[in-house]
Amino acid sequence: MRSSLTPREIVSELDRYIIGQTAAKRAVAIALRNRWRRQHAPPELKDDITPKNIILIGPTGVGKTEIARRLAKLAQAPFIKVEASKFTEVGYVGRDVESMVRDLVEAAIALVRDEELARVKARAMDHAEDRLQDLLRGGNGRASPHLSEIEREKLRAQLRAGTLDDTQVEVEVQDSNLMFMKNFSGQGMEEVGVNLQDLFKNMPGFGNRTRKHRLGAADALKVLEQEEAGKLIDQDRVNREALKRAENDGIIFLDEIDKIASREGKTGGPDVSREGVQRDLLPIVEGSSINTKYGQVKTDHVLFIAAGAFHVSKPSDLIPELQGRFPIRVELEALTNEDLVRILREPKNSLIKQYEALLFTEGVTLTFTDDALVEIASMAAQVNDRSQNIGARRLHTLLERLLDDVAFSASELSDKQYRIDAALVRERLSDLVKDEDLSRYIL
Repeated sequence: MRSSLTPREIVSELDRYIIGQTAAKRAVAIALRNRWRRQHAPPELKDDITPKNIILIGPTGVGKTEIARRLAKLAQAPFIKVEASKFTEVGYVGRDVESMVRDLVEAAIALVRDEELARVKARAMDHAEDRLQDLLRGGNGRASPHLSEIEREKLRAQLRAGTLDDTQVEVEVQDSNLMFMKNFSGQGMEEVGVNLQDLFKNMPGFGNRTRKHRLGAADALKVLEQEEAGKLIDQDRVNREALKRAENDGIIFLDEIDKIASREGKTGGPDVSREGVQRDLLPIVEGSSINTKYGQVKTDHVLFIAAGAFHVSKPSDLIPELQGRFPIRVELEALTNEDLVRILREPKNSLIKQYEALLFTEGVTLTFTDDALVEIASMAAQVNDRSQNIGARRLHTLLERLLDDVAFSASELSDKQYRIDAALVRERLSDLVKDEDLSRYIL
């Protein structure tokens, strides 16, 4: 576990992006802290301390996915979000549940590799600059020693100042003929232990070929830096660390878990398939070993956070064995008018701040009055009440309609100060909100 934040600190960090939902934040904060506690527990108990998986229950747009996503960033942990409704029972066409673990390993490898690239970045840049200097002097890009140290330092200074960015050089880059294999192999090839890319890459005509590209010095430097960084990284060590990280720190967010719950009083038909997916999911959540192309991964200590609206079904409609593997259940609250106003105003990445930043790139200063925010929130709540309640996502639609004119003509405006008050909000949106048919299709 990379993070040692206390539960209070975790909740405080989540508060910067997510409004309300205190109970859910507390539950995930404790779950995350327990992973850190497990790492410091006595060795004889460590393996027996399993994660307390969580089910987040609540309508769409109230923050379920955002809580899980922000939690993974805080923990610097491998994280994937999957939709439970995309899986099919073993023996049917579609994704099998084990693929989520393989996806988690890929996320872990990307995470560890990025950390390694950051660690070797300075050395890779030095090596790349040496190779580029040789290319600029007509060499073969292998940092030949015929350049004096004074010449190298002079060229390095010019490269870093950008004065050579447009100078054209010829760079040899790795030519991959294997990209088509990703599409050809499809899903499930790992189950039979076949990695077609590894199989073909050393065959004549497939691997280790290079092509020459003519690039500007700035672009050539990026290509060379990536190549040098790849040489400095021990991929086997990355894979080992990634497997360890996936097993001990991995978080899988199972969205739409209510879609695989059997409907009360129904048997047969689609409900049989839903129950089949649950039974396939059970051993993974309980803890099992899954084969991946990087080795076996144990899921005993992977944290599973499930989420669903449960409009039609209930958590009790899941098979009893699966219910038992999600002991913590948190019901998220529906958003009030006040919550919607706070969502517009307070989060670090609020929609208002995003639109202000986007239009500022055109020189337009966008400002919202307090009464405008209240009016927008009120209208969003009205549309949610009358049609499908999609929570805070309704704010995206309203703001797009409200800012349509200024977004279209921002580059042509003579007055770069654009102020939005409650009167303008009502002028632009009130007809849409009042007309139930229009709001149903447009908002």
